[in-house]
Amino acid sequence: MNMKRTIPKKNSRSGSITENLKNFVVEENHPCIMAQTVFKQNNFEIYNYEKMGSSDAANQMLRDIESYVKNYNFESKSFRTFIACFPGDDFSSEKEFEESLWNHLKLMANQDEIPWDDSVSGKADDSKFSFSLGGRAFYIVGMHPNSSRKARRSPFPVLVMNLHWQFELLREMGVYEQVRDRIRKRDKKLQGSINPMVEDFGTYSEARQYSGRNVPADWKCPFNFN
Repeated sequence: MNMKRTIPKKNSRSGSITENLKNFVVEENHPCIMAQTVFKQNNFEIYNYEKMGSSDAANQMLRDIESYVKNYNFESKSFRTFIACFPGDDFSSEKEFEESLWNHLKLMANQDEIPWDDSVSGKADDSKFSFSLGGRAFYIVGMHPNSSRKARRSPFPVLVMNLHWQFELLREMGVYEQVRDRIRKRDKKLQGSINPMVEDFGTYSEARQYSGRNVPADWKCPFNFN
């Protein structure tokens, strides 16, 4: 199967896919100030895949994530975000997107031969849960055009993968709470309310936040990972 992928080098562009995302984040003044910084400084890698939840796309994305982790400069204080785009997908509902997201993550986890990041839990109902690929924990932001949250209404389905290490670095720098509060304030201004799913790591399982859907209190992740 021919995977339609774009792997831009630093400071390069991948055509309309990148420009559309940049417009969504920068030109439309996205509430996440970290996302704006990443795009303004070109500190991102964009990859295109054909279908979320397919074995081929999961296999290719896993290899790309492993390369991203291997080449990440953990000595630097600048952040670099991995963005997986699925421009050919069309999800009619948040539930459909959520199901596809978790199927995709499970496929990657099943193929990943590197042990789960031991700084986080692989039990999806654990308050210390975070998704791990290539031996590193990631916080995942799922976005798509039919999201109920305006901040997640990307022009096409996207999985934004941010290393947990980045959030820990913000805490070490003493700016995590300041950044978090600014983002929440901006999101409230955009939507009229703070995203009810957003909680600090260690309060509730972050698995509830990945798809962007406002899940009920008794929601259970369809998978556990260890």
